[in-house]
Amino acid sequence: MSTDLWRFAEALYQRPGVEAACLQLQAQGADVCLLLCAAWLERHQVTCNQARIDALHGLAQPWQQQVIEPLRQVRQAWREQAQRDKPLAHLREQVKRLELEAEQELLERLSAQIQNWLNDAAIAPAEWLERLAGDAADHDALHRLRTAAAQLTD
Repeated sequence: MSTDLWRFAEALYQRPGVEAACLQLQAQGADVCLLLCAAWLERHQVTCNQARIDALHGLAQPWQQQVIEPLRQVRQAWREQAQRDKPLAHLREQVKRLELEAEQELLERLSAQIQNWLNDAAIAPAEWLERLAGDAADHDALHRLRTAAAQLTD
């Protein structure tokens, strides 16, 4: 896999305000991995069209539903009890690491999907973030994400 998307996602997520924006959008139903991919696609000015949106959703949705979300649910369900139970806290940290690995795997799969799109630059500004955010189109959060991505250096 090209590690460009993963490195970009890590760097972007560490920017001020990005984690909060991503968690806010996630709470509204957005897939954060898709949003990080969208920010990368916008940064590289890749043409956005419905077929590509559908391809990314088709790739991400099953992985999110079958792998990432069950891990997240377990981790969140254990949050309160793990504060009082050290062995459970240790297990919760392991689940958290698995969740992160599952998100990294999804980004690897998305990266493989988009590699052939890189030579197709958009003439007009692409709106990947809005299109992939779906119903979670919190414009302030998307703006924070887009601005932070634009400020990253290669």
